[in-house]
Amino acid sequence: MTGTDWAVVFREVGVGLGVLLIGVAFLVASIQLGRVLNRLGNTLDEVDRQIATMGVPIARTLDRVSGIASTAEQTLDRAGNAVGQLERIAAVLAKGTNLVGSALEPAVVNLSSTITGITAGLRRLVRGEAKP
Repeated sequence: MTGTDWAVVFREVGVGLGVLLIGVAFLVASIQLGRVLNRLGNTLDEVDRQIATMGVPIARTLDRVSGIASTAEQTLDRAGNAVGQLERIAAVLAKGTNLVGSALEPAVVNLSSTITGITAGLRRLVRGEAKP
């Protein structure tokens, strides 16, 4: 073998060792990545367990809040209906008051005119005044 043959062999062995080292580095990186992903999987499993244990109380609480909200909504609906009925009653009473007022007004005016006339007549009778 000549010197150039040894150079080629040395180069080929170096390239082979370099590729082997890159493969070993890739193997080590893959093992480390596998460990990290395993820990991440364990952490996510623990989170799932904790969420599962908290899910029932949270669902109950949300059911209660939903019940309270629906009860409050029903109460507000009832209050709105009551206010509407009171407004209708107030409107009917206002109409009734206007009707009674318009019916009694002429009678009161006539009565007051009659009383004024009687008072004037009595005054003339008692004082002896003549017609003005």
